[in-house]
Amino acid sequence: MSITDLARRTVVRRRSTAKAAVGALALVLGMAACGGPSSTNSGAGSTDSIEATLAFALSGGFDPDNASSAAATAANQHIFEGLVDLDPVTREPYAALAKAMPEPSDDGLTWTTELRDDAKFSDGTPVTAEDVAHSFTRILQPEDPAAPPLMAGFISFLDSVKATDDTTVEFTLKEPFPLFAERIAVVKIVPKALTADAAASEKFDTAPVGSGPYKLDSASAETGLKLSKNDEYNGPRPAEVKTMTWNTNTDGAARIADLQGGRVQAIEAVPYLNVDSLQGDYEVEEKQAFNQAFLMFNNSAAPFDDKRVRQALHYALDKDKVIQTALNGFGTAATSYLDEGNPAYQKAATVYDYDADKAKKLLAEAGVKNLEFELVTTDATFIKDIAPLLIESWKKIGVKATLNTVPSSAVYSDLVPSDKFRVLLASGDPSVFGPDPDLLMRWFYYGETWPVDRMRWESPARQKVADLLDQAAVTEDEKKRDGLWKQVLDIVADEAALYPILHTKVVTAYDPDALESFEGPATTGLYFLGTKRAG
Repeated sequence: MSITDLARRTVVRRRSTAKAAVGALALVLGMAACGGPSSTNSGAGSTDSIEATLAFALSGGFDPDNASSAAATAANQHIFEGLVDLDPVTREPYAALAKAMPEPSDDGLTWTTELRDDAKFSDGTPVTAEDVAHSFTRILQPEDPAAPPLMAGFISFLDSVKATDDTTVEFTLKEPFPLFAERIAVVKIVPKALTADAAASEKFDTAPVGSGPYKLDSASAETGLKLSKNDEYNGPRPAEVKTMTWNTNTDGAARIADLQGGRVQAIEAVPYLNVDSLQGDYEVEEKQAFNQAFLMFNNSAAPFDDKRVRQALHYALDKDKVIQTALNGFGTAATSYLDEGNPAYQKAATVYDYDADKAKKLLAEAGVKNLEFELVTTDATFIKDIAPLLIESWKKIGVKATLNTVPSSAVYSDLVPSDKFRVLLASGDPSVFGPDPDLLMRWFYYGETWPVDRMRWESPARQKVADLLDQAAVTEDEKKRDGLWKQVLDIVADEAALYPILHTKVVTAYDPDALESFEGPATTGLYFLGTKRAG
């Protein structure tokens, strides 16, 4: 099976899986909550509990092979472990289920690691090397090869994984992969007994069992999540409270009210206009993030099959004005696919500085007049704030766009797959899985899900990007690898099939008198590994 085939995951499967998971969550986990998204917080004020409000509603299940919603991926960092995990704040790798960091053979084709002594899942069963091998193999060799799990594209360098005894795991690689130790953090270890086939995995998706410091007690797409301490956990990041309640609310004002009303101790995605009003009473942390607002086109539909049209719509945007007006300055105009805070950042050869005249010229060269289209957007707060400014900018170059804002789940399950789809404005943050450029670029530009099924990007440039990423993945010389990545960054900027307008700054607020050892991340989500309640 080729790497591209391995990464294939159809929109049809994603749609049915997401809908089934969200529906099943309410039935299987059955969180009973009569009020709104903030009504679940009955334990506020207790030193044995943490309460928080997240900015994204739960829109899928928890099976770590496929989970991609912001709420689920944040929860999974507390419920599951990888052999190696990345600290959610520093992004530095550390041995989690592994007793120590994996060790390579001299030729780099074999890596070996041992499990932490006496590690157990939250149901009390031991974690074995066979569970580890199974967790990787179910991704590498899925029951339906045409629709492998989401994580498959990130570990395509692996040939096989096997248990050599009860506590030792051996990885065989197709070719040396210098980022091995940190990359395997994308695979969380699951019990083989509970995920042995498709039926078992479907049940597991709504009732996950992991070896992390917390376990999931209940979840609801409407009201949020409840977690509690995993008494079986003996790893390096123990739970410091007995319970956690995570409310979810896409309304920024409601999140502010939760914090100021004392119902929660932390919130994510502080509305940018509220930052100044919170400072002094709360700790407010601002961090440059990869999280981006991007434009994605139906690249097979005229006139967007002509990259000059796509480029024109980018040049027409006064990004600095958008950032100041809609984000109150809490963003950075994109000068590359990578944000400027990423250690591997390189400026792209094509930078879409504001140039309305150039935008008009490109449209004229493409033979496009009186362009009209529907701009589909997700309902993330900052996306809704940005959208009217984009429409206003395009109007100045003679382009008319009408707005259609819907929840993310509907965007990707219904609108984007439609033949009527043309342009999407949305946010994306694969950095929750890791910050390395290979992973970040593969998320949107590799395999089938985004490039083919969503973008309909059939240009030869798509294959060139895939080939360059594969070449870079086996290049140990950092300078040469950076050069290959630079080529990718230049191509995706020039093509603009899906490309960022800006990278946001993530703003987290919390009560420092209520939480100890907490820090906001530079990604979506909130993370309480090692966090205590004060007082």
